[in-house]
Parts: sequence; C-alpha cells; structure tokens
Amino acid sequence: MKIAMQMRWNGVTIDQYDKVRSIVNWEENVPQGAILHLCTHDGNALRVTDVWDSAENFNTFAHKRLMPGVVEVGITSQPEVEVYPLHALFTPAFAEKK
Repeated sequence: MKIAMQMRWNGVTIDQYDKVRSIVNWEENVPQGAILHLCTHDGNALRVTDVWDSAENFNTFAHKRLMPGVVEVGITSQPEVEVYPLHALFTPAFAEKK
C-alpha cells in the first residue's frame, strides 16, 4: 500500500540536509519504492514529505541508508515521523505529455 511520510526534524538546517543528501545520494541511486520527495524548512525545523510504494521500503531506506548518512553529518536528534496510507496523489506538472 502506498504511504505518505511526513517528517519534522527540529534544529536540522538546510545545510545539514544538503550534506546528508550528498552522502546518501538518493537522487542518483534512487531507493526502491520511492515515488516523491519534498523538503522545506520553517525556520526552526526541517520538514520532509515523501510518498513511497510501501512503509517497508521507506523503513528499509531510512535504516540502511538515511540514518547512517545522518550520523555521518553529526545530527544527533531524532525526527518526528508520521506515516499514513495514501488516499490520492495528483501531480499535474509531472503528467506525461501526449
């Protein structure tokens, strides 16, 4: 079942996110089951929203790839993570042109 994952990580900066992004390299070595990734920052916390084909694939990525990169950057706090079944996904800007 497709899921939406929402993460709020207090105190993590955009610079730290970019370092983890470079280490983990999820954009070129796309993790199995990844569908969509969004990152924002509200001035206090990093906020990430992902869509995955399953919670299992998200958890595998988080434990085997993401968290080792987080540790390498020196982030010691833990995020607040919520996972929900995905009801609908609409991405008109990315629809295939016919």
